[in-house]
Amino acid sequence: MNFYAVKAIYKFEMARTFRTLLQSVVSPIVSTSLYFIVFGSAIGSRIQEVDGITYGSFIVPGLLMLSLLTQSVANASFGIYFPKFTGTIYELLSAPVSMREVVLGYVGAAASKSLLLGLIILATAGFFVPLQIAHPFAMLFFLILTCITFSLLGFIIGIWADNFEKLQLIPLLVITPLVFLGGSFYSVDMLPGFWQKVALLNPVLYLISGFRWSFYEISDVNVGISVAMILLFLSMAIFTVWRIFKTGYQLRK
Repeated sequence: MNFYAVKAIYKFEMARTFRTLLQSVVSPIVSTSLYFIVFGSAIGSRIQEVDGITYGSFIVPGLLMLSLLTQSVANASFGIYFPKFTGTIYELLSAPVSMREVVLGYVGAAASKSLLLGLIILATAGFFVPLQIAHPFAMLFFLILTCITFSLLGFIIGIWADNFEKLQLIPLLVITPLVFLGGSFYSVDMLPGFWQKVALLNPVLYLISGFRWSFYEISDVNVGISVAMILLFLSMAIFTVWRIFKTGYQLRK
């Protein structure tokens, strides 16, 4: 394992975050604060409680998951796409650096940035609503695995995309709608019977449900299923990245 290569890629990607601090950190925090103001105040005044939890507190895990998923994908996809766009990806491919080291550097940096952002948003949420974390270690487990899994997904998107439009296609048209329809701002039990069954087909529902359980011990699905789903997503992402580097898909042209 070439730890110097991993460290170099990781430090370069983390340095890029601090060079664009306003866009990378401040913007997501402001957006999340606006969600709390709009949803927590406007809708929260009409919906007092959900499953015994005040509405403002209930939406915290969903908002965190929304930020984690979108930021993890965005950070990792841009991180690997930009070297492709500028042509410097060939220098990386010709260097004595293995696939595993490249992935560790890029995905590790993207996951670290998303994790840091998630913790900052969690602290910000404490200024708006009372927070309760029943299972802090389970919360960190979901937090870390979600960051890693969706950073891997972002890495895959960054390799697949051949222009900036494609880079935004899946996050905007797939991931964000799935998060909004995955119980971020409501409990699935509030839906009519037919739509409850439809909601169970949404994979993001299981992530949000497990994450919410770590806060309030309430969930729409069994927490064991939520853990199994996140591990399944992680395994699929790792296998896909392995296949990409084995076949050279979108890397060697």
